[in-house]
Amino acid sequence: MHDEFSSRYSGTAIPGQSLKGKVAIVSGSSSGIGAAIAYELSSRGALVVVNYPHAKFQSEARTIVDSFPSLGTAIEADLSTTTGPSDLVNKTVHLFNKVDILVNNAAIAVNLPFEEQTLEHWESLINLNGRGTFLLTQAVLPHLLKKEDGGGGRIVNIVSCSSRGPPPGQTIYAGTKGMVDSFTRCWAKELPQKYGCTVNSVSPGPTRTPGFEDAGPEAMKLLQPIINQTPCGPRMGEADEVAFAVGFLCEERSRWVNGTHLSVTGGLYID
Repeated sequence: MHDEFSSRYSGTAIPGQSLKGKVAIVSGSSSGIGAAIAYELSSRGALVVVNYPHAKFQSEARTIVDSFPSLGTAIEADLSTTTGPSDLVNKTVHLFNKVDILVNNAAIAVNLPFEEQTLEHWESLINLNGRGTFLLTQAVLPHLLKKEDGGGGRIVNIVSCSSRGPPPGQTIYAGTKGMVDSFTRCWAKELPQKYGCTVNSVSPGPTRTPGFEDAGPEAMKLLQPIINQTPCGPRMGEADEVAFAVGFLCEERSRWVNGTHLSVTGGLYID
């Protein structure tokens, strides 16, 4: 894992310590896009909390932390439960005394024909993708109050191009991501005046991750022709390309960027 992330940055300048001293929670960050985001924020100097849902993911979460350029830690918390989000925030504050950045990344997907999607699928995706994002953000808000140095907190929601360019087989997933997309716009209007934070979203397109590869050959049969239409090139995106966009939104220099939906799709989906 260390070699994987290091190789992606070899030959490029590591961003300056623009987030030095900041504490960031990246939910669902023991693999895939979440892990890449965690690494990106660490490379900018942040103290990053890698979140994983169950003990079986502890080893890979610790491997991510060991690869960090800056200090970090891994915390187990199942965000699909009603208590997991507050547990994650409480443990983070206990360790670091504050939270400056929240990246709502944790999510699961179902890729099945509409007729085959079940109530169990509905509840699983709603509980994590929707309710988990809602509760985690509520739990972190008291810690995002405007800082003495004038800096403000950051909330970045990882949405999906599925929320605005609905693909076949993703009825529930696209719906939950549309929910988080709407959260972003509501919170961007409501929260900055109260808490001094900004709220933005990033929407990846098809991105090369283990989770995407697990979707299976049938899903790829449907998606490959779409991927081939990407204006910037007929390929999937890379996780670190999404992570760089998140890093930009978390910087203090992005203080005037609020309510933005940043599409990282190579132009595959354009609002």
